Amino acid sequence: MTNDDVLSVFKAAGGLLEGHFILTSGRHSRTFLQKAFVFMDPPATEALCKALADKIKARWGQVDYVVSPAVGAVIPGYETARHLGAKAVYVEREEGKFRLRRGFTLPAEARVVIVEDIVSTGISVRETLEAIQDAPCVVLGAAVIVDRSAGRADVGCELVALASIEVESFAPDEIPDDLRDIPAIKPGSRALSKGSAA
Repeated sequence: MTNDDVLSVFKAAGGLLEGHFILTSGRHSRTFLQKAFVFMDPPATEALCKALADKIKARWGQVDYVVSPAVGAVIPGYETARHLGAKAVYVEREEGKFRLRRGFTLPAEARVVIVEDIVSTGISVRETLEAIQDAPCVVLGAAVIVDRSAGRADVGCELVALASIEVESFAPDEIPDDLRDIPAIKPGSRALSKGSAA
């Protein structure tokens, strides 16, 4: 799948939005990739995750476990694991930090890939990496459907991206005048999960 193919899937699902958005990082942007609209469509999700699994296999070979950050990457993590013939687990917030919960473990020598949906700053991947750093597994790297940093995000390990695009974003004190005139919305989910231990 090319970058254009991936963006076409987002467009077809109504998941490529234009306006004034506050990103998870706190930066502002004219463009937002609303992955939830894609992941509510099983055939679209399958197509993206199969292509991502193929890239993972080409880079690292056999994978035993996929670990994803909850909530947003649970669906693509599971679907990518299915195409890899791997098990799927996830980390979720407990007292503000990602942890393996629900009895999930990563066995000794298990070959593990972190799967994320969209990377902007790399925070979620780094936090996921930190959450599993004491497990006796072998972390091969991370894989993402869309790297919207065009390769600049620091995820703390090697990153494989199905698509890599550059989306302009602005610090809160550097918002262009034309964007200031549009009411900002914050469509991400990070704020919803802070402090959640459900």
